[in-house]
Amino acid sequence: MSVSTQSILDSRRHQLFPILEPAEIERVRRFGTVRSYRAGEALAKVGEIGPGLSIILAGHVDVTLRDQTGRRTPIVSYGPGAFLGELAQLVDAYAQGPVEALIILPEQLRALLIAEAELGERIMRALILRRVAILETGAGGPVIIGRAENGDVLRLQGFLRRNGHPYQRLDPAIDPDAKALIERFHVDPGQLPIVLCPDGQLLRNPSENELARCLRLVRPIDPKRVYDVAVVGAGPAGLAAAVYAGSEGLSVLVLDCRAFGGQAGASARIENYLGFPTGITGMARAYNQAQKFGVETAIPDEVAGLDAAEDLVPQRIALTLSSNERVSARCLVIASGARYRRLSIPNLEAFEGVSVHYWASPLEAKLCAGQEVALVGAGNSAGQAAVYLASQAGKVWMLVRGDDLVASMSRYLVDRIAGLPNVEVLTRTSVTGLEGHDGMLETVCWRRGASGEEVRRPVQHLFLFIGAEPNTDWLSGSGVALDTKGFVLTGADTTNKRRPLETSRRGVFAIGDVRSGSTKRVAAAVGEGAQVVATLHACLAAAERVPTGHISLRTRLRRASTWAFSATSGCSPSEVGRNMDGHKTFRWGECVHAALRRQRS
Repeated sequence: MSVSTQSILDSRRHQLFPILEPAEIERVRRFGTVRSYRAGEALAKVGEIGPGLSIILAGHVDVTLRDQTGRRTPIVSYGPGAFLGELAQLVDAYAQGPVEALIILPEQLRALLIAEAELGERIMRALILRRVAILETGAGGPVIIGRAENGDVLRLQGFLRRNGHPYQRLDPAIDPDAKALIERFHVDPGQLPIVLCPDGQLLRNPSENELARCLRLVRPIDPKRVYDVAVVGAGPAGLAAAVYAGSEGLSVLVLDCRAFGGQAGASARIENYLGFPTGITGMARAYNQAQKFGVETAIPDEVAGLDAAEDLVPQRIALTLSSNERVSARCLVIASGARYRRLSIPNLEAFEGVSVHYWASPLEAKLCAGQEVALVGAGNSAGQAAVYLASQAGKVWMLVRGDDLVASMSRYLVDRIAGLPNVEVLTRTSVTGLEGHDGMLETVCWRRGASGEEVRRPVQHLFLFIGAEPNTDWLSGSGVALDTKGFVLTGADTTNKRRPLETSRRGVFAIGDVRSGSTKRVAAAVGEGAQVVATLHACLAAAERVPTGHISLRTRLRRASTWAFSATSGCSPSEVGRNMDGHKTFRWGECVHAALRRQRS
């Protein structure tokens, strides 16, 4: 597979492949160990998790991308000072003659990114841009074989896209490579779609979890590990809590049943987020930021339930996963958000996944390019989707139950929609029926206003943005109190005396859309994610309170973290202490994480 001449590989090559100076390499030597490779030996292979960051000290390494037929396309030749990153499992890298490299394990890489902030920024930028470049080509990821309009193909594509993982799709009707793969593996057409993983494993119409485990996106969870914090939900609130908790040294595990980003990750563009006048898309940077601070993730990994037993083991909370694994934590943050509300139409389910959509991404926009589409909803999410779809579709019918958009949508979106010539807003309108066959929608029927006029339009794609319901079914029987609509009660709204954002169960907190009374905005969710971390510290400190006259936990952690950072940074303890007083960065990350582990061991 050839790499496009317009690729980011060409336009930002100097940022993708920076060369570290000898003095910079000397500064980071303390974080790694030197390893030698023979000629032809692999430093990285597609489908295999790399050792971390590999900085070339001597020799040369060729990096290639591999397509579905096994052909390799040269990307770059690394010499002394170049580095191969944590995302190495997406490329092949082989030594061209004897090679000596400095290997920095992921745990030490996080310490490097914090201790050497300027150098760490260059490394992090390069790793992110390399991921973007590989996403452009699709090489190095799995190959999905199936027709574009197939519901399971759309499901798998959506899962990989939202998790920022490259992939290729081949249509067996027109692509000779797809036909060859079907013949090679003796696949019956009725078994499509199939997925060919980078390691050669073939999956027949896999679930998201099966695909994730094949790609090693999810690893087994250590049943003996007790995390400081488990976060259920990787939307803006959950990721914010993870970033702030991880940056302050707490051990954090984030679980989500589908992908990081939540509804914000599925939005085409959010334009009213403070400080981003051109808008933001997705949550990939927040996810990368959490990993930088040592946050562990299990995505997709669905939480099936929260154990009801409380205080059987002091300060222990147990989660049961759908995979039958168990997670133990000292505190739990519920950030499971909300699930999309569905229309009450008898045959809706027959068209979901193929013609009925609950988000508007480039994947859906490509399917309906130049066509008429119908969109139901009058909130900001509906407005953002309408604006985005208008740039791709021939005509957008916006169906609104109320009298206008002003009551439920931000003014800037109302004005923008009014200025789009191919968007027509129909107020006091309700969808009454869907017609089609084999999952393919052909006609959408709706009723107009008080007149009761029935309209039938040849629409093949329907987008639903009609609100959401709290995702709290998994809390059934857990003892966590909910309000009458199913949202989680916190703080003063509970019958017990609880801390801010704490639920009716001690040590269990709720933030974001799932919390009763929360403001359903991305900025508010991020704010609650940051706010809850202060309460988590108070909760953990209370659980480890020492007798009067002893040194406080805060003081012990500060002394221990000063010592730990001094040991890894080369600074004297007094110098680190002074820096810690002036800059919070010096008490964040691996130093505090190590101190916490030392204090609890």
